[in-house]
Amino acid sequence: MTAASTTQTRTIRILDTTLRDGEQTPGVSLTTDDKIEIAQQLSKLGVDIIEAGFPSSSEGEKRVVRDIAKLGLTSEICALSRAKRSDIDAALDCDVDLIHVFIPTSPVQMKYAVNLTPEQVLESAVDSIEYVKKHGVKCEFSPMDATRSELPFIKQICQAAQTAGMDSLNVPDTVGIMIPKTTTQLIAELKTVVSVPLSIHCHDDFGLAVANSLAAVEAGASQIHTAVNGLGERAGNAALEEVVTTLHVVYQYKTNINTRLLYNTSRLVSSLTGIQVQANKAIVGENAFAHESGIHTRGVTEQPLTFEPINPELVGRTRKLVAGKLAGTRGIQATLTEIGINPTEEQLNEIVKRVKDLGDKGKLVTDADLLALTSAVMGEVIGEQKIVDLCDLAVITGIKVIPTASVRLTLDGKEYIASETGVGPVDAVLKAISKLTNNLEKIRISEYRLEAITGGSNAVAEVIIKVEDEKGNIISARAAREDIVMASVEAMINGINKCLLKNRSTKQETKP
Repeated sequence: MTAASTTQTRTIRILDTTLRDGEQTPGVSLTTDDKIEIAQQLSKLGVDIIEAGFPSSSEGEKRVVRDIAKLGLTSEICALSRAKRSDIDAALDCDVDLIHVFIPTSPVQMKYAVNLTPEQVLESAVDSIEYVKKHGVKCEFSPMDATRSELPFIKQICQAAQTAGMDSLNVPDTVGIMIPKTTTQLIAELKTVVSVPLSIHCHDDFGLAVANSLAAVEAGASQIHTAVNGLGERAGNAALEEVVTTLHVVYQYKTNINTRLLYNTSRLVSSLTGIQVQANKAIVGENAFAHESGIHTRGVTEQPLTFEPINPELVGRTRKLVAGKLAGTRGIQATLTEIGINPTEEQLNEIVKRVKDLGDKGKLVTDADLLALTSAVMGEVIGEQKIVDLCDLAVITGIKVIPTASVRLTLDGKEYIASETGVGPVDAVLKAISKLTNNLEKIRISEYRLEAITGGSNAVAEVIIKVEDEKGNIISARAAREDIVMASVEAMINGINKCLLKNRSTKQETKP
């Protein structure tokens, strides 16, 4: 059963504000190249409108908005502007498709943010909209802090804005104080006084931005403001990936978004902003399609629908079965089968027992751990499974010395040597390994984490690495030694071997 209430399929437009409101996330500062790369990805994703920035805020911001407008993207390009002619002139200079004009309308913001009377706010809004339209540019109008504004005044200013020529009305929940019920009521009230398309811009101060955005759609809004990964001021905006996926799957509405690019877009934005996505975040979090519990892994291996509301591939993801203390026999067997290892029933039971023992001790059981346990139980020698193995390693570092690493590896039984420099010894040696193994398959490090298991100067360094192949498969591996460099090397080679084993097994299965 879905939330769709009409037989006619609606298409909801997406205005993405990652480059404007998203950049206002504390600690985020994007370069021109960063913004252009994100804009190109958003257009490829299928976003209808990209709010590229706030041109009047600085000359640099003005330049980047103009540069994005010149890219010839399929998305419309929007610039934000206060209800001031000088702001509008700056936006017009950028040659954008749409200018988003805003002015505070709540009593608290009119008094303390802009020090204007309601009459002055109304006059400024009308003048600004007319000025934009006079220049032949589309205009979206936002009565900022609409959800804390007095209803009679909001209706009055929205009617005046429509008369002035606004093309669409955006309703901002600026401090995120709405709930779905009150959002629905407000949108319904505004639809009685305006006929232009309605848009919604929700903040997540109470964790309700997505829910309120969807409630606005239920009430008749046809556009939602979003930000990738929910970035934005304070607690952020409605997350693009959550809004779009819910519209498609739950409501069975349409958008112009290519959902299979959602995960890659999320990762790109995370990388460029430096804001990591929490592991349990819906749709794009690392654990969104991961299963450990025995009943869950059994269910999804038999029929994914049992514990997954959507196919992971719909949003550019893959399913992950995790070995741990809650793991079941079926899930571990599926993981091993995927890489071509088929233990007997007795062996499998012992493998599961050992995995649970490690999990009970609080140990994160990585894919490499599972391989090691399996090899031990089945009497196989790990070395015989290795496609890549380390022969020799030399690292040079010190004051006024560029860290340099030389490695000698065996790849499929043949020896190869490579040297690389890096920002440190670990960086140098991992680059050298990648340089050689890329001859077999392009595999990159997607995550590197260093932890100290024990205290003191001789602490054991535990390195956890995640590597990713060209198909987007992510493999985790771990190693622990007193030498950080050696721990890093072992973890890297473990991850590469696991990835190569998995891919070669898949290729063999697909041969006619």
